[in-house]
Amino acid sequence: MPVRYTLRQLEYFVAVGEAGSIALASEKVNVSSPSISAAIAQLEQEFGLPLFVRQHAQGLALTQAGRVMLEQARTVLREADRLMDIAGDISGQVRGPLAIGCLLTFAQVVLPAVRRGFEDRYPDVNVRQIELDQAAIFSGIRRAELDIALTYNLDIPADLRFVTLAELPPYALVAEGHPLADLPEVTVKDLREHPMVLLDLPFSAEYFLSFFHEAGIKPNVAERTRDMAVMRSLVANGYGYSIANIRPVNDQSPDGKTLKFIPLKGDLRPMRMGLLMAPDSENSITIRSFVEHCAELVKDGALPGLNAAPQGQATGLAAG
Repeated sequence: MPVRYTLRQLEYFVAVGEAGSIALASEKVNVSSPSISAAIAQLEQEFGLPLFVRQHAQGLALTQAGRVMLEQARTVLREADRLMDIAGDISGQVRGPLAIGCLLTFAQVVLPAVRRGFEDRYPDVNVRQIELDQAAIFSGIRRAELDIALTYNLDIPADLRFVTLAELPPYALVAEGHPLADLPEVTVKDLREHPMVLLDLPFSAEYFLSFFHEAGIKPNVAERTRDMAVMRSLVANGYGYSIANIRPVNDQSPDGKTLKFIPLKGDLRPMRMGLLMAPDSENSITIRSFVEHCAELVKDGALPGLNAAPQGQATGLAAG
């Protein structure tokens, strides 16, 4: 029996199923809404099943049959991607789709430049990038929604593989007029009495707070934010210090105020930036090539954000 639907139609179906809206799906896959509507209608006709319930106020909701078909459509699309991997492995060509996740705290500094260099080197690879927190990265790789991710070694599950790219010691981030701003280094005891702006993301917050817990000190957490740029602006405007591992590319907050970066002294566990993937991922020549590309950037000192810090300041990007 001939197949009368296409992988493209399945892609549109999955996009609508995940977004709950044809308009949002249209933005995600960069295709017009009428084209997506037509694809859904053709699939429903072909399968003889309603895939969605049309709710004018709330958009589209998957039917029971639609939920089952959505999971199978994801499987079909993953297997189709795998065919491209196999073809690339046989031919020795780096090609096909590559879904790259990145920890959202440093994605804006690292990922675009890494991606640009990789795509220039391998123009037949179709890269899709997604910025996520650590827990969502774990889920995305396990569900095969991500092929690989740039992240930190924060509570890496045993069923996933982490390849270290760089080791990043922590530093304190303070405003130019902060009482500690002119010190060459600080300890957690020095920070104890000062208000803290905590980057309150899953796994990241626990890492930063562990420095104080291990020293038997309770930090004075005055502000919490889940946004890296907001954290830097709060610090620059005098709401407290913060702790980070990766340096921004300049010493200014998003609103243009000067920041100081002071090495944090003590027996403190450094953060490791690296690549996270499923255990067998490097069987794919495309994923293997991306790993090698990132490793070469580090070796050449060209990974964005891992530039030499000003004298007396820490090396890295911005914490996460």
